[in-house]
Amino acid sequence: MTNRLMTAKSPATFRRWGPAAIATLAVLAALPALTAAAAPRQARPAQAKEEMAPRPAGEPIMAIVSIKGQQVTFYDADGWILRAPVSTGVKERETPAGVFAVIEKDKDHHSTMYDDAWMPHMQRITWNGVAMHGGPLPGYAASHGCVRMPFGFAEKLFDKTRIGMRVIISPNDAAPVDITHPSLLTPNAEALAAAPAHAETLAREAAEAAKTAAETKKVATTATHETKLLPFTLRKFELLKRSADAELASADKALAAATTDQAKARAQERKQKATARATEASTRLDAAKADAKTKLAAAAAAKDAAKAAETRKAASAKAATEAKLALEPVSIYISRATRKLFVRRNTHKPAPDGGGEVFDTSIEVPVTIRNPEKRIGTHVFTAMARNDAGLRWSAVTIDGPDDAKDALDRITIPQDVIDRIAPTALPRSSIVISDEPLSAETNYRTEFVAVLSDQPQGGFITRKPSEESIIASEDSRYDGFGFFSQRNPNSRRMSFDDFWTQRRR
Repeated sequence: MTNRLMTAKSPATFRRWGPAAIATLAVLAALPALTAAAAPRQARPAQAKEEMAPRPAGEPIMAIVSIKGQQVTFYDADGWILRAPVSTGVKERETPAGVFAVIEKDKDHHSTMYDDAWMPHMQRITWNGVAMHGGPLPGYAASHGCVRMPFGFAEKLFDKTRIGMRVIISPNDAAPVDITHPSLLTPNAEALAAAPAHAETLAREAAEAAKTAAETKKVATTATHETKLLPFTLRKFELLKRSADAELASADKALAAATTDQAKARAQERKQKATARATEASTRLDAAKADAKTKLAAAAAAKDAAKAAETRKAASAKAATEAKLALEPVSIYISRATRKLFVRRNTHKPAPDGGGEVFDTSIEVPVTIRNPEKRIGTHVFTAMARNDAGLRWSAVTIDGPDDAKDALDRITIPQDVIDRIAPTALPRSSIVISDEPLSAETNYRTEFVAVLSDQPQGGFITRKPSEESIIASEDSRYDGFGFFSQRNPNSRRMSFDDFWTQRRR
């Protein structure tokens, strides 16, 4: 009723107010709608633009994705080179913030997870469904966890990147800054110059050792095969001797029983023949035993030689692999959660089970962290290029509280690790320091994968890991790729819930 009365009075009231009042009322009535329409535009971050640095671009060393800014920036040795808007994951399907690397590239990829969805110029950063690829950009987060880039930008970028390129996904805007610190790797000029020839020499030695091992194994196999017949041969001569001895014993009895000269003569002749056969059987048995002894000794020696050759082969292969890896950029990951240091380098060998390349994982050692109960943040240090001091380094911080220099101050890298990897450290080498443990998504087909546990991770943590994480173990068999053949049972990954509980202490 109230509404009808107000409706009935409205025309008369409007007539009394006049045109000016009506116009004012109309503006006031429109204000809530205008405010509601304007609110989303004000809350939405400014749309990033696709840009190219005004200089010749070098090879991309790293990509930094800003979730807040919905932007990706690629950097070469001298600074940023390419920049473009992106679309990251929506709520509950968020793109995980953390440290990754390109592990596979596919120009015409179709998703096996999302109904054959087309993901052109895909550059994978995890095996459980996170990648950078071309896609539609509505101007805000809209993906299922991937980083969508403009179609043309993804195509232009595709051939410029390489497997192992660092990808940093930051909750906020982040950029590399130059840094110097005594803990950062400093190469030795002489070691660097000698490394290629050293690797070539060790590769030849490894090939020769492999050839020798194959030959000695063949000799040992033949010798062992020959010894398999020895028991039958000895048994044969033992039976012949036993038969000859029995015949001789029978002849002796016949001679003793003979009473006539004729019988004694026959018995004597029989005994002479039996004696000759027994002597011959004994001689042949002794010769067979001596031959068996010689062959058994030769087989044992051949087996020992083959074992020694196999040991030399493994040692030569390991040395050759280490020398070859010294020609590759090295990556170090230091985790406050596990208080361990890990080292990885790309072998460029295709994974035996298909997809991606194998990363060497032969170093995993404890590391000293000052005030380990205190948070340290997540920082990525990258060797951008050579300089007079050896290497020029940059630092990217994506999580506090410590700044990059303070984080380095708290770390003591074992000297034997420095001696092993620093002399031949190259541009693109990196050191990652983080509160976080390595993600279970880290395996022999990935570089380091670590995600920020205090940021939304969407499907990344609800999906099953792509496969069992394989990490370094000194009790594992070295197979040329590093110690990744057997998981170290003492190296259990810390769950994110456990770690977050510890982190809040």
